[in-house]
Amino acid sequence: MSERIILRTGESLVAGGPPFTAAEPEVVIGELDGPVGTALATLTGDQTKGHTKVFAILNTDIQVRPVTLCVSKVTVKDNRYTNILMGTVQAAIANGVLDAVRAGDIPKEKCNDLGIICSVWLNPGVATADKLDHKALFDIHRKAMAQAIHKAMACEPSIDWLLENQDKITHKYYQMGLDGKI
Repeated sequence: MSERIILRTGESLVAGGPPFTAAEPEVVIGELDGPVGTALATLTGDQTKGHTKVFAILNTDIQVRPVTLCVSKVTVKDNRYTNILMGTVQAAIANGVLDAVRAGDIPKEKCNDLGIICSVWLNPGVATADKLDHKALFDIHRKAMAQAIHKAMACEPSIDWLLENQDKITHKYYQMGLDGKI
């Protein structure tokens, strides 16, 4: 694939595991010499208390390619939450990126030219869970990241699918509101 990838977006939700392990990453993928690269560099240098941005790493000193910046969707205030987000989940995201390369969703020859920004959501319950299942948390976030990248690179869902299914889909929390549950 030699075509330029200016800006692609994707998201994924993987739930159904043990308590507090659901994942819902949102990704932006594009060339480092384009708008995604500019955004990635700006976000990296624009650290904000409670919203630290970090590179996806397999372990300390082992950053993945394409360069991937993890950005928390919520304000981080708790040390345990921080350690889980910047440990188990950060490593899961890194592995999901490599899974996407291995699957061919991200062309291997473009790995030094692309950047990924990942908005990360982590259930706040992880901060107080007595027996958090770190293996399930890792596996679910890894799978969700690979799925979000796949959807971004495949431009899924397609506009035709969206138009065909628009009236068949109701947002979960909207439905809960209609049902008087929130």
